[in-house]
Amino acid sequence: MLLIDRATVRLVYPMERATEVMAEAMRRYSSGLVDQPLRTILRPERDSGLLGTMPGFVAGEELSGYGLKAMVLKPENPARGLDLHIGVVMVFDPETGAPLALMDAGAVTAVRTAAVSAVATDALALPGAGDLAILGSGVQARSHLEAMAVVRELRRVRVWSRTPAHAESYREWAAKEPGIEVEVVDTPAAALAGADLVCTTTAAREPLVEAEALAPGAHVNAAGASFVDHRELSAEAVARAAFFVDSRQSALAESGDLKAPLDAGMVGPEHILAELGEVLLGRHPGRREEREITVYKSLGLGVQDIMSGFAIAEAAAAQGLGLAWNQD
Repeated sequence: MLLIDRATVRLVYPMERATEVMAEAMRRYSSGLVDQPLRTILRPERDSGLLGTMPGFVAGEELSGYGLKAMVLKPENPARGLDLHIGVVMVFDPETGAPLALMDAGAVTAVRTAAVSAVATDALALPGAGDLAILGSGVQARSHLEAMAVVRELRRVRVWSRTPAHAESYREWAAKEPGIEVEVVDTPAAALAGADLVCTTTAAREPLVEAEALAPGAHVNAAGASFVDHRELSAEAVARAAFFVDSRQSALAESGDLKAPLDAGMVGPEHILAELGEVLLGRHPGRREEREITVYKSLGLGVQDIMSGFAIAEAAAAQGLGLAWNQD
C-alpha cells in the first residue's frame, strides 16, 4: 500500500488533470455506474467536531473500484493553523481488494471540489465570463481561483472574507503563487457587483448572496455550506436561478441552500433542472439563454474522492513517489 502525503497529492494531481477526472466522475455518477450511500455524519454531543464517511464503488474501464473517504471536521483547527477538514482517502486494488493507497483527504478535497466547479463553469457559464467574485479566503477559495483560471480567462478577481486580514493574505498569495491580481473588497455585494463568475467557499450558516446582487448571466459555483443547516445563498437567489446539482439525492437531503426555498414553498423538487453529469452527457442543455443566472450547488460525492484517489495512486506509483507500507 502506498502512503501519499499532502505535498505528493498536489504534485501528481494538478488542476488540469483533476478537471478531466472529475468530468468523467460526474458522467459516471449520472450514468448509474456508481454505488454509494448518502454520506454518514456523526456529531457527538460531547465534542465540537464531526466525523463524515463516504464509501462507494465506481464501475468503468479505469479509475474504478472500491474506495472511501473519512474526514473529521474540527471548527477550532483554522485558529491552530490547521485545515478545518482532516482525514484520509483510501482506495482498494480492483482485482484483489487489498488496500492500494491511503492519502491526505484534505489535499484531495481541496483539488477535487474546485475541479468539479471548473467542470460546471465550463458547462454552464458564458464563454466570455471572466469577472470573478470569490466569497471566502480559505483552502477552497485558493483552489477555486486556480480552477477558474483553467477553464476561463480571468480579467478581474475580487475577494471578500469575514476577516480582512485573511483576505489580504489571500491577495498576497494569489499575486505570488498563481500570479493573479486580486482586489480585496469590504462586502459580499461589492464582490458580486458585475461579476459573471461567482465562487462561494464559506462555512456560512446565513445567506451571503442576495438575488439582487447577482448580475444577469452570472454563473455561481456554490461550493461551501455543505450541511443542511448551512446556507450561502438566499432563498430568492436560489428560486430565481437555473439550479444544477452534483446529485439530486444529496441536494434534496443535505443542501441548506435548497431546503430554505423548498420549505418556504417557493420551489419544488423539480427546481433541480439537472445533475452536472446529465449536462455533460447531453441529456440537458444546461444554460438556456444569455441573461439566465445559473447555480451549481456542490455538496461533494464519494465518486469524486474515489476516482481522484485512483488517479493519484496511479500517478504516484508511476513517478516512484509515496511511501510503500508492507502490511505483512
